[in-house]
Amino acid sequence: MAEEGEIDYGDLMHDAMRSLIARVLRRVSRDGLPGEHHFFITFDTTHPDVAIADWLRERYPEEMTIVLQHWFEALDVREDGFSVTLNFGDAPEPLSIPWGALKTFVDPSVEFGLRFETREDAKLEDFPDPEPDPEEAEEAPFTVAEEPPRGDAEIVRLDQFRKT
Repeated sequence: MAEEGEIDYGDLMHDAMRSLIARVLRRVSRDGLPGEHHFFITFDTTHPDVAIADWLRERYPEEMTIVLQHWFEALDVREDGFSVTLNFGDAPEPLSIPWGALKTFVDPSVEFGLRFETREDAKLEDFPDPEPDPEEAEEAPFTVAEEPPRGDAEIVRLDQFRKT
């Protein structure tokens, strides 16, 4: 946290990165996942505003990584975070994850990843989705492949992707 009157570049950078993820998730919510894109999202399960089933919180008492790839539904992106329903052993479970609980966001299909410091007060209210750039509006929309068969949600540890 910066002293009063100073610019806190760290917080500003993390807010901008959360805004970028919100834009991506809004687009996926609207158009589906394009091509080979998929996301590993790790979040802090101890964050006070995380809403997950008790059995998931017991199984993942500190952090949890979810995968948005083959089957997910009800992806809803809000100012304070996002919610999604995933399938765990043929049992759909809703999860609500505030922006401040994010730890990592990775799209391995394009080797893209972000790491965050968790914050209880992170919101996107100061960083709304900007008006679309006219050049971006001319881009072809996402194409959505036929839905693959539904399977169980995967929880993976990102340690396997870290370079040692």
